[in-house]
Amino acid sequence: MNSFNSIALPDALQAAGITLILASGSPRRRQLMEGLDIPFKVELTGEVDEIIPAAISPEEAPEYLARLKSAAFRPLTPGETLITADTVVICRGQLLGKPADKAGARRMLQLLSDNRHDVLTGVCLRTTAVVRTFTARTTVFFRPLSAAEIDFYLDHYCPYDKAGAYGVQEWIGFVGIERIEGSYFNVMGLPLHQLYAELQELGIATRGH
Repeated sequence: MNSFNSIALPDALQAAGITLILASGSPRRRQLMEGLDIPFKVELTGEVDEIIPAAISPEEAPEYLARLKSAAFRPLTPGETLITADTVVICRGQLLGKPADKAGARRMLQLLSDNRHDVLTGVCLRTTAVVRTFTARTTVFFRPLSAAEIDFYLDHYCPYDKAGAYGVQEWIGFVGIERIEGSYFNVMGLPLHQLYAELQELGIATRGH
């Protein structure tokens, strides 16, 4: 079932027949999109087998997966613009997606502890006429995390739907992150400043114009 946000289409977009679709089940991405104050609806893709070919480097993976999700969506109609995205964490050359279980989440957080890692979000924008993709990178620095702190986070929060097994907006981010270089919102799952600029290029983001 499709889920729609509560903002009505402004007259300009409505008159132009433009519909912006976020194809993501992530509540964080929906929250971030709402912050742009651009009307959109949420509509999920079909099942996507997120297997990354060996020829794809870790840095290319999020954009590849965003395109894969876009390709799995239903055919678009004129006036629709589709947004798909995927976020990964890269630490010491290892690609960290969503952990499969508690043991996997613990291993990821132990790797991130007292270390730096990169958060990459790939975004694909598609209409019936064009496909545009880009990747945003943010570097995150964690202080040393004790075993007790990692266990507390795993016991009280849900890391299993998050790349790298953590949410920057949750307790582990509050107490563990020393500094961030790049977009904070990218770590949450959507690089808003780049997305807004791309939507402006497509004539959809019109605030302040």
